[in-house]
Amino acid sequence: MKDKVVIITGASSGIGKAMAERFGRAGSRLLITGRNKAELDKTVTELQSKGITIVGFQADVSLEDDNRRMAEEAIRAYGQIDVLINNAGISMRALFSEVDLDVVKKVMDINFYGVLYATKYCLPEITKNKGSVVGISSIAGFRGLPGRTGYSASKFALNGFLEVLRTELLKSGVHVLTACPGFTASNIRKRSLTKDGSQQGESPRKEEKMMTAEECADHIYNATVKRKRTLILTTQGKLAVFLNKWLPGMADKMVYNVMAKEANAPISK
Repeated sequence: MKDKVVIITGASSGIGKAMAERFGRAGSRLLITGRNKAELDKTVTELQSKGITIVGFQADVSLEDDNRRMAEEAIRAYGQIDVLINNAGISMRALFSEVDLDVVKKVMDINFYGVLYATKYCLPEITKNKGSVVGISSIAGFRGLPGRTGYSASKFALNGFLEVLRTELLKSGVHVLTACPGFTASNIRKRSLTKDGSQQGESPRKEEKMMTAEECADHIYNATVKRKRTLILTTQGKLAVFLNKWLPGMADKMVYNVMAKEANAPISK
């Protein structure tokens, strides 16, 4: 990854920031995006102080034109694009029967259409350089989670898109990675949307018992270097995917019981 130009969306904090540091330490030249300029600038300054070559670009992935300008800025700054990591994402927590459908649309606009837009505008350069497209999906893209209607739907859609892209580009030399972290300690649950679109605030899960963002970033970095097809993380995540494929009825009950144990869970125990 030395001297490769890597774009990471939604990298002001969490897994995105950890990946920026990991790729940066390997010598990659970075462009990271975020919606909050203050947070974005803080991250850029922090990583620059560690000797990492990095540019910040304020952007909302759900806006097509922001993604076009993001790709143009990377080419202006570095002259090329080698790797796109579609990391920007948002979650939600509400029963489908209770959720405002605008919340589901917002999640889809960020988690799914944001990836389509970014990939569309970066792909010509990535194809030219035989680089990588990475989608940060989720175990929720293999196994639907109760109370996560929009999130699971967006990640299922993302997995399907990446599979199509990988197959279409099979003979092009372009690498496509579907990376699926399990529950990882980050701020995604604090910013998760509730049924009316307001932010959840406190995480309903015990973050200290989860995989760290840094450990997750290491796995994604290694999978990108090795040009892996799929990355499924955590024992719990691997078990959920396995059971859902081979014992789907058991998976229904197991997933229900696990999610019902969350603090203030929308489903009853």
